Amino acid sequence: MPRRKNTETMTLDTKGAKIGEPVPKAVIDTNTASVGVPRQSDHDLAEELGALRKQIGTLQQQVIDAARSVKGSAGKAMRQTEAAVKLYPASTLLLVAAVAGALALAGRRAALPRHRPQPALRELRDLYDTIRERI
Repeated sequence: MPRRKNTETMTLDTKGAKIGEPVPKAVIDTNTASVGVPRQSDHDLAEELGALRKQIGTLQQQVIDAARSVKGSAGKAMRQTEAAVKLYPASTLLLVAAVAGALALAGRRAALPRHRPQPALRELRDLYDTIRERI
């Protein structure tokens, strides 16, 4: 079924802006059909600064707590490492030597040339050089 036509007429708002009148740059509220900056409640600047100081204090405390936690974890790991070295000195020495050897091998492999000329390419270069000498 087709929709019924709305036969009721809407009343125009005569209190608002007139056609052709410049619209001020502000907030336009579509619910109340008003233009302008809504009235701000009067806040005390001291209250806002106090709230900000409180937030900064909370953040500082959180950072201090996190730093203490990290410091404690690092100290614990260091103490465990020292205890392992004291209990197993030979195993620790072998482990350090193995790690150093692996790093040296990896560094040597990285230093080697990656692209070596292939034998067929080398033969073509030799042939080109001999032809060039004859000319």
